[in-house]
Amino acid sequence: MKRCNINSLYILLLCALAVSATGCKKWLVEEDQDPSNLSPDNYYTLPGHADAAIAAAYDRTRFFAGGAGIFANNFSMLEMPTGTAKTETGQNTDLNNLLGLSYNGDNVFVLNWWTNLYQVIAQTNLVLDKVPGIKMDEAKKKQVLGEAQFLRAWSYFYLVRLFGDVPLLTTSILSASDPMVNAGRTSKDSVYSQIINDLKTAETSGLEWTDKSGRVSLGAVKSLLAEVYLTMAGYPINKKEYYQMAADKAKEVITSGKFSLFGDYNSLHLESTENQGEHIFQIQFLGGVANNGNQAILLPNFKDVSAYGTEVGSTTPTVQFYNSFEPGDKRTVDRQGFFYTSYYDGGNGALKPLGAPYIYKHFDIVANGTAGVKGTAISGLNWMNIRYAQVLLTYAEAQNEAGSGPNQDALNALKSIRDRAGLMTGTLGSYNQTSFRDAVLRERWHELCYEGITWFDMVRRRTAYNENTNSFENFVGHKLPESGAVLAEKHLLFPLPTIEMQNNPNLRPQNDGYPGI
Repeated sequence: MKRCNINSLYILLLCALAVSATGCKKWLVEEDQDPSNLSPDNYYTLPGHADAAIAAAYDRTRFFAGGAGIFANNFSMLEMPTGTAKTETGQNTDLNNLLGLSYNGDNVFVLNWWTNLYQVIAQTNLVLDKVPGIKMDEAKKKQVLGEAQFLRAWSYFYLVRLFGDVPLLTTSILSASDPMVNAGRTSKDSVYSQIINDLKTAETSGLEWTDKSGRVSLGAVKSLLAEVYLTMAGYPINKKEYYQMAADKAKEVITSGKFSLFGDYNSLHLESTENQGEHIFQIQFLGGVANNGNQAILLPNFKDVSAYGTEVGSTTPTVQFYNSFEPGDKRTVDRQGFFYTSYYDGGNGALKPLGAPYIYKHFDIVANGTAGVKGTAISGLNWMNIRYAQVLLTYAEAQNEAGSGPNQDALNALKSIRDRAGLMTGTLGSYNQTSFRDAVLRERWHELCYEGITWFDMVRRRTAYNENTNSFENFVGHKLPESGAVLAEKHLLFPLPTIEMQNNPNLRPQNDGYPGI
């Protein structure tokens, strides 16, 4: 039986040549050429082909809402090992193994993340190889290439944090005989160098600071670069000089004046506020064309609170995490903050208690329904990926670490997050470097929950939040409150997918602590 792996990614590149309206939102231009006659050699000839090619790369980022076996989607892989999430359904063994920290290279989530990220990379490599030869407006061409460089860096940033040393592919693979088909692993330092190079080049590509259509913006490039620098200051790179670089880059975003926190939390999950304000970069969806498949997954398990016929409850908050928010925190207010503990019968009927907290941060009111208004059961709500709140907290943390404690700007960044939550913040003189560090990390833990960020914070700091003591403890030895599983040294990386290592022996050996081939 033939296996599907990175070795066959060159085949997937050909699919981009037949892009339709599913490519991105409303800016994709369809072409008048017959897709059945297209190849990489004869396709990239018209300006519209550049748009279609980059749209195909955006399309591949939607794997966040893709399925991972029965009753589970890919985004859950970054939430289950944090201890902030649990599942109300026991049918998905791979999901349960993530929660119990008993996963290995056979886990379908692990394979999906690897495969889908390399699909984004494959498409961006094709853009970067072929679009330069198209006769078109040079400024527009440069912007498309900048978008591709951002998306490639974005993909490798996930890969290197998840798996460590990974194959570094920067050119298209269009033949099974290409020697890069069986590429070995590249050191994490080299991968990070490529990420930084891509983002620095994207910074100079003429992108606008914001883009309401959902394309990559200059704000997204600088925000991601700040997060890359922050990560490199911690484990496993551990170069403290990157804290100042992270602070400087985040400060550029803050002082640009192009972004701001929404005045309320409901604005985080409305289609009318997508790609603007607090949203710096989102995964794009369009109802009826490219649906967001995460709504049913996040709903309570068959409690009839939505227009959706299937309510799965495969990723829900732990009670311990919900209770760890400070008293009076607006983020815990029912149906106004990040959670809901009651909802309308059938999505639009009488209000009823649910007996537990559920994630409201990504809740699509149009799709699910609300008081007196029946839901559509079709979600086009974007998936948040980089928010201005994250940039503020990145700046606060990085500035504190780069100096000998916080300055007033760092305090103001933290305070803006807490002000919106209705919480008090100490004065500058009330913090030293250690107490401010803990305050910022707690805020990241609570403000950025269920956005695929918490796990990476745990790894780079090698710490985990203990809800009972309201403090941080060592990553290794931390017990997850729901499953009772204990984090070990090996969990700082995920295993490489077994099937990939079987097909490409150059990927071996497996990451430490996981079964080899």
